[in-house]
Amino acid sequence: MYALRPTLRRSAAAALTHSKNHNYGMTPGPLALLPPIYLYRRLLRAHRKYLPREMRLLGDEYVKAEFRAHRSVDNPAHLIGFLTEWQLYAQKIEGNSWVGEKLDKGKVEKMSDEQIGQLYELMQAIQKRGTEGDLEDGDGGESGQKSQ
Repeated sequence: MYALRPTLRRSAAAALTHSKNHNYGMTPGPLALLPPIYLYRRLLRAHRKYLPREMRLLGDEYVKAEFRAHRSVDNPAHLIGFLTEWQLYAQKIEGNSWVGEKLDKGKVEKMSDEQIGQLYELMQAIQKRGTEGDLEDGDGGESGQKSQ
């Protein structure tokens, strides 16, 4: 028991220092990056727990494709950026703060043409699934006729 006291003191001091430096813990501090496999599993769990079925299926496909595509990346800066963004995404999904959020213009400006193309393809896939969902709901009204 006596050996735990210095550890508890250090933990409390670290927490206080962290909260002083970061507006009493209200703003997110620096991330401790998860290893890729743990982050991958966390993302799939978050999708399973927090997203509707249609969104989950699309999200799972996208996560799997992105992690597969980044298996052979050797650039450490690229890997850190990749893992950081996916970890922030996981936090938003788990906190439900992603709903209605718009893309940051700064991030869009930094995207390559290939990334913008991927974003456009993702948007089209989401819209396509949305219209398919409308048709399956049995509307049979004007919305079903317009999409043909």
